[in-house]
Formats: sequence, structure tokens, C-alpha cells
Amino acid sequence: MPKSPQSHLDPRQPLVVDTTKLPRQPGATRALNRVVPAPADLGLELISVPEGSDLELDLSLTSVSEGVYVSGTVRGSLSGECGRCLNEIGKSFEVSLAELFAYADSTTEETTDEDEVGRMQGDLIDLEPAVRDAVVLTLPTNPLCRPDCPGLCPDCGVHFDNLPADHSHEDVDPRWAALRNLTGPSEAASPPHPKKANEE
Repeated sequence: MPKSPQSHLDPRQPLVVDTTKLPRQPGATRALNRVVPAPADLGLELISVPEGSDLELDLSLTSVSEGVYVSGTVRGSLSGECGRCLNEIGKSFEVSLAELFAYADSTTEETTDEDEVGRMQGDLIDLEPAVRDAVVLTLPTNPLCRPDCPGLCPDCGVHFDNLPADHSHEDVDPRWAALRNLTGPSEAASPPHPKKANEE
């Protein structure tokens, strides 16, 4: 059964690679060193690669019998906020990439699903899905500005780093909170002592 056609690749796109100069002879290799702008939405809700920031590709393209094997590293910068204290996070990252892109009409292309192995369009490879997977899968869903970040006080919202060690809030049962507004001597609310039986 024929596979649905992919959208046409534009060789001018930063993450599209033209392998015309790579011989289709198993073992042939070609280095790919490129700095490209990061695509949109490369990350998670709390931390991501800023759109348009530099992505450094240090890759090797190797011809294999069924396609082109791409391996190497991707480096860039991350921006986000701490999941505990909401402070800004900014740091660099480096991830490994290893992906096979099958030739059109190859045995691998015919016997695997598109989400298992990448596909080539003629001599073109779209690296964006592989780069996206490599980066996003290494990102924490709850990033921290530092491993021992104490977070914010749940009552006043101030960072625990800026509070004294004995900082606390009185925990009052809401059912009794209204009694805190009552004034007057405590004995006023007490019933009078009953008269003794021998006091007539």
C-alpha cells in the first residue's frame, strides 16, 4: 500500500540538508557543521530554546545501505522559569543526535512506520523532527534554578531564601477565624458561677 506523500522540502530551510555531495556508497561520510536559528516551540511549557537563537549542529552524515545515518551533537541555549520559585532560568545545553533517514523506496522505508525511521525526499533530509525529539526528550518537565531550590512560601509567596529560618504562619482553622475579631475579657464570655446551696 503506498505511503501518503510528505510535504515538499525546501532546501533553503536551515534544518534541511542536501546530501547530493554524499556518495550513496555504504561507509561514505560527510561532516555537517552549521549554525541555524532555532525553530518555534522547541521545548516544553516551562523551559525551551528561544525561537531564532543559535543552534550549533556538529554532525556526521554516513551512507548506509538503506539510507543516511546522521549522528553527532546539537548545542544551544535554554530559557525558562523555575518550577518551584518562578525565577528565570538561562543555561546552555548539548544533546546527542542519532537518526537513520531511509532512501525513498528502500526496504527500510517500506517496512517501517514514519515515526520509527526518518524519510528522505530525493537527496534532502529534514533534520527538524530529529533535532526536536533530541532536545525536548532531555528537558525536565519541572525545571529548577538549582537542585536545592526551596521554592516560595505557600502563604505569603516570598522566596524562602529571603525569609528567616524560623519563618512561619499561624495556622488558624477557618471555622474559628471569626473568633479572632472578638474583644473583651475572656471571662466575660464565661457563665457566672452558680450560688452555693447554703447561700440564701
